[in-house]
Amino acid sequence: MTTMQQWQMATWGEAALDLTTVAVPTPGPGEVLVRVNAVSLNYRDALMIDTGMGLPVEFPFVPGSDMAGEVVAVGDGVTRVAVGERVINTFWDRWVDGEQAPAGLNIFGGTLTGVLREYAVFDEASLVRAPSTLDDVAASTLTCAGLTAWHALFGTGRKLAPGETVLIIGTGGVALFGAQLATAHGAKAIVVSGSEDKLRRAAALGVTHGVLRREGWSDEVCRLTEGRGVEQVLELAGGDMRETLAALAPGGKVSVIGMLGGDTLQIPVYPVLLKRAHVQGIGVGHRQGLEALVTAVDRHGIVPQVDAVYDFADFRQALSHLRRGAFGKVVVRVSGPVA
Repeated sequence: MTTMQQWQMATWGEAALDLTTVAVPTPGPGEVLVRVNAVSLNYRDALMIDTGMGLPVEFPFVPGSDMAGEVVAVGDGVTRVAVGERVINTFWDRWVDGEQAPAGLNIFGGTLTGVLREYAVFDEASLVRAPSTLDDVAASTLTCAGLTAWHALFGTGRKLAPGETVLIIGTGGVALFGAQLATAHGAKAIVVSGSEDKLRRAAALGVTHGVLRREGWSDEVCRLTEGRGVEQVLELAGGDMRETLAALAPGGKVSVIGMLGGDTLQIPVYPVLLKRAHVQGIGVGHRQGLEALVTAVDRHGIVPQVDAVYDFADFRQALSHLRRGAFGKVVVRVSGPVA
């Protein structure tokens, strides 16, 4: 097979999306050719399509950062993976381990060519074996959403311990991964949402408590924790964080992940000082963390929450679903030809 299809853009804006036929790439030394079977979407994919987020991007631009697929060919010197193995990719290209990421990292579907294509070439260092317990649709959700939740809870700063409580703002992909990872490790998860229906669906996944997002919701969180507050917060809304800080226990950690409430944080200084709060930003995570997440998924039988699956040709509909807001993840199934 010498040609394939990919979604690409010649300029910014959803109207510029075009399903195009191009040549199948050839892996060079240290590189791996993967048949892409599924691509999980993130809200940042919509932002990239709209504006490029200020990144230095080359056109034609292929969006999408998270995929699961099968190795179909390897270049000289490849040792990490073999033909026939199922793999997922990392979000960053060269962040292998450590608290601090190396300077000048690149992002798939950003400064690197994205994965909304039937075949893609990766450096072998950017691939991890997929969980044996998940199919490719579910496995594709780990790269960004799953790893972001794992890195916030276990990868940096104070680590979540059994018996502690995590407060999760929202019901998107990162949020539900956070709840599932927390409960799997013996912690409690409180989910805050403005939708009673989504809170009911979260309860069906085993979330410990659901709190309706309205004025004074932090009082309910404090009541549920017997006045102690929560040890960790996955802050996916951003914006005004007064309620978030009010719900935090002394010495607790807030991981700032999302910005649905705007791109400026409003953080009251007194709770930060009096509670000795730790506020950190989370930009996904490193490869070793992704490998640890894969191990945890297989060990605990965690099944990612996928709200909808769309065919490759229906990517625009998948993007519309993403923009409306999903309960969990939106995934595109890529029906590529057999190599």
